[in-house]
Parts: sequence; structure tokens; C-alpha cells
Amino acid sequence: MRADAQRNRDRLIDAAVRAFAQGGPEVTLESIAKDAGVGIGTLYRHFPTREALVDAAYRTELARLTDSAPALLSTMEPDVALRTWMDHFVAYMITKQGMGDTLKALIASGGSPFANSRELLLGALGQLVDASVQADKIRSDIEVWDVLVSISGIALAGFHEDHEQRGRLLDLLMDGLRYRP
Repeated sequence: MRADAQRNRDRLIDAAVRAFAQGGPEVTLESIAKDAGVGIGTLYRHFPTREALVDAAYRTELARLTDSAPALLSTMEPDVALRTWMDHFVAYMITKQGMGDTLKALIASGGSPFANSRELLLGALGQLVDASVQADKIRSDIEVWDVLVSISGIALAGFHEDHEQRGRLLDLLMDGLRYRP
């Protein structure tokens, strides 16, 4: 792909992520193209259907989230990296919820956007949990799946709620991970 075409594709995906996170499934493709600074024809050349755009946006967000774990660990204490990743995960969940109806349509048409999601998320979170345990920052009796379910619950319960409340709940979760009887 030419460099300018790749830039257009990347801008379209970034605009789609923002649009679906803020406006949900009612967002028009025309508004996404406009936000990306391209014409609707350019959008359709890269993504011939709404489902193709949602699939690319979802997979891009998943990759950004899961790929962020090593970078966070290289720049922060493990428990701080874990807590920061939790914030990123909540943002990812909010974006995913905004794409919900279109993701369902994609699945109904035979697509499988979630095929590797669980493994990728558990792998990234597992790196953060393991590093935090090794640094003696959190308890060692923690199941990574339990942490993922807990963060997911916070994200789902506070989809349109107060940002500060989600932060407080994530802090409370971290306190529970640190507690040692």
C-alpha cells in the first residue's frame, strides 16, 4: 500500500473509533470520512462495507490495547502499569460498546471479530499481573481471568456514567489486588 493510502486508512480507522465511541451505531460513514479528512469514495475503497470498517476499527483497538502492556511495563512500575492498562481497557470497552450493533451484524454475516480477543487480552493482562506479582506489588493468588472480568464489569456498569466513578472503582480493585491477609 502506498504511504498516502496507508495514512488515509489509518485516519479512517482513528475517526471510526472516535465516532463509534462517542456516537454509537448511528454514526454515518459520511461523518467518519469527513472527520478523517477524506471523501466517502476513499472510505469505500478501503472499507467496502460498514462491517469491514467496524471490524478493522475493533481489531486495531484490540491490538493497541494488547500491544501497550510491554510498553507500559518498560516505563512504569508494574502496579502503575497495570492500573494504567485498566484505564485503557475501559476506553476500549466503551469503544466496543459503541460498535455493538455493527459487531453483531458482522458476526451474523459470518465474521468473527472476537476470535482471538480473549487470548490476546489475557496475554497482555497476564504480563502486567505477573510483573506486579514478581515485584511484590500485588498478591500472588490472583487469577488473571478474575481481574479481566472485574475490569469488564466496571467498564460495563459505567458505560455512560461518571468518569471519576470508574476511576474510583478501578482504584478500589487495585487496592483489593494489593491486600494481603
